[in-house]
Amino acid sequence: MGLFDVFARSGPAALKKHAARTANKRAQQPDRWESIQALAGMKSADSVAALLERFRFTIDPTITDREEKEAAFEGIVETGAPAVEPVRTFMKHNDSISWPVKILEKLLTREELLNELLSVLESLDTEYERDPEKKIQVLSYLSEHKSPRILPQVLRFLSDRDDTARYQAAAALFAQDDAEQARQPLLDALLSDESVRNRSQILDGFIARSWDAGDQVESLKPKLPRNYTVDKTGKLKKG
Repeated sequence: MGLFDVFARSGPAALKKHAARTANKRAQQPDRWESIQALAGMKSADSVAALLERFRFTIDPTITDREEKEAAFEGIVETGAPAVEPVRTFMKHNDSISWPVKILEKLLTREELLNELLSVLESLDTEYERDPEKKIQVLSYLSEHKSPRILPQVLRFLSDRDDTARYQAAAALFAQDDAEQARQPLLDALLSDESVRNRSQILDGFIARSWDAGDQVESLKPKLPRNYTVDKTGKLKKG
C-alpha cells in the first residue's frame, strides 16, 4: 500500500466521511459500522471526537446499538492520551455522561476522574431544568468516591429543584461518612424536603451511622414518615 492509499484512508476527507456516517442515526448499519471501525483505527483526537458522536443517539435493535457503542468505546480507549481532551469536552457539553465516564475510568487515575466530575458539577446549578440527567449522573458517580473536596461542592444540591438530584446529593454526602460536616446540612434537608422518599433516605442514613437528631427532635417529629420514630435523646429508629 502506498503513501497515497494510507492518506486516502485516514486523511481529512476520509475523517469527514466517516464522522458523518457515524453521527447519522439513519445511515445504513453496515456503513455506520465500517465508519466506526475506520475512525477507531485513526487514533487521533479528531477521530475520537467523531466517535463520541455515536453516543448521542440510540437505534433498534438494542443489541446493535450496544455493539456499535462498545466498538466506539474500545476505539477511543485504545487511542490513549490523545482521547482525554475530546472526551472531557464532550462530557461538559452532552446531557448524558455515562459513556464518557466509562472511558475516562480507563484513561485516568481515580483522582483525575474525580477532578473531571467536580469540574462538571461546578458548571451546574440547582435551578429547574427540563432534563436534569447530567446533574443526577454526576452526583451519583460522586457517591462512589470519598474525598474532602466532594462535600463542599455537593452541599448546595440538597436544595436542588429536582427530587432525584437531592436524593443523589444526599447519597454522595453520606458516602463521605463525615458526621461533623454533613450531619447538620442533611438534618436541615430532612426538615425541608417534601419528598417522602428523600426524607426516608436521609433517615435511613442517620440510623445506619447512629447519627442523632440533636436538639431538633420536636421539629423533626412532624416530618417523620410512617414507621420512623425519634426519642427524646434524638435517637432515630425505624420499625
